[in-house]
Amino acid sequence: MFEIEETGGAYIGSGQATWPFAKLLVNKNELRLNASILGNLYFRPSDIISIELFSAVFRSGIKINHRVNGYSEKVVFLTSGSRDLIKRITDTGFLNNNSVLPAAVEAEIAKYQSIGSFPLKWSAVIVFVVIWNFLLLGDLLGFFGNNDNHTVMSLGGQLAPAFAFLFALAIIISAPFSRLVLKKGHKAKDIKSFLFFLMAITGFIFIMVSLISH
Repeated sequence: MFEIEETGGAYIGSGQATWPFAKLLVNKNELRLNASILGNLYFRPSDIISIELFSAVFRSGIKINHRVNGYSEKVVFLTSGSRDLIKRITDTGFLNNNSVLPAAVEAEIAKYQSIGSFPLKWSAVIVFVVIWNFLLLGDLLGFFGNNDNHTVMSLGGQLAPAFAFLFALAIIISAPFSRLVLKKGHKAKDIKSFLFFLMAITGFIFIMVSLISH
């Protein structure tokens, strides 16, 4: 089966994933846009109204007009070769495929569309934000003893990025924890690029804060 796969960026609703955090995969039976933490979107040929060129300031790509109720109306894949990409999508046969999809493909698309594109459980997001803010503001609120400077160069300023680093790592290496924070049907590999990026950023912040505070 002829299939194309591209790496780029994406807009999903008001969210944006920069290159290389979005991947587009198309064959004659499905179009899949994995925008990491923004969501993993699956489309049948019959879900697509049209695919058109998209342009904005310093941005170009393709806009996927669709009829899937659970997805954001704005779905854009950002790439420099947008005109050529539309032709290559057409060449897969996806846009003109009116045949019945294989049962396994239909079941997979239906499953992902039913659970929505955002991969994390909202309860997990709320818990993460609460703990992050508690750790980051802990010194100001006096939870970690006295801090005369009241800056991020403090115990709380070290604990917050350490927590975020370990949270991301646990999703990758622990299947039970990943099931606890991800919606049913989503997998850690769907957002692995974002998790590695989060670990790199928070790991760097932890090291820098630790060095400066000593």
